Amino acid sequence: MEESGVSDKRVERSKAKVLAETYRQMAQSGIGGLSIDEVSRASGISKTTIYRHWPSRSALLIDACSRLGSASEAPDTGNVEHDVRLLLSCLADQLQTANWSAIYPSILDAAERDPELSAMQQSLHDRFMDPFLTVLTRATDRGEISADRPHRETIAMLVGPLFFRRWFSRETIDEAFIDRLTRTVLG
Repeated sequence: MEESGVSDKRVERSKAKVLAETYRQMAQSGIGGLSIDEVSRASGISKTTIYRHWPSRSALLIDACSRLGSASEAPDTGNVEHDVRLLLSCLADQLQTANWSAIYPSILDAAERDPELSAMQQSLHDRFMDPFLTVLTRATDRGEISADRPHRETIAMLVGPLFFRRWFSRETIDEAFIDRLTRTVLG
């Protein structure tokens, strides 16, 4: 009889292989190109095992996507412009280098038609925007910025141009751009 610790490690290794192959396929073909058959073949994990852990393709997608990227910690330098620049620089770096930035457009596309994926995408979005909300709330409490404009509107004005440059205009997101953007939105 196997000890549960050995069995648990084997299950975790199998899950990790499936998730790694899922990420690879999503990065290569987007969510629409993800196939359980292909994940099974390429990972060496049987479809039965995959379906034991994820009862549907959507469940696998939601689990894989919910693990994409990590949100930044909300800096607290005492200066809202500096804190926002730090967050924007981190986001810019992720948009230009992280695997999730290649996958995210297909998540947005799929979320338009699938309520479960829509809820997952909203959760991902909230997780990535929470540090900005924290920074702006602290700045309002310190009297650095006015509470006249809703924080979520300010966040949209700050991060929207980064997403635009990454996925639409394909322009560089450099520190000079981030500085101008921060001054324009907060100044």
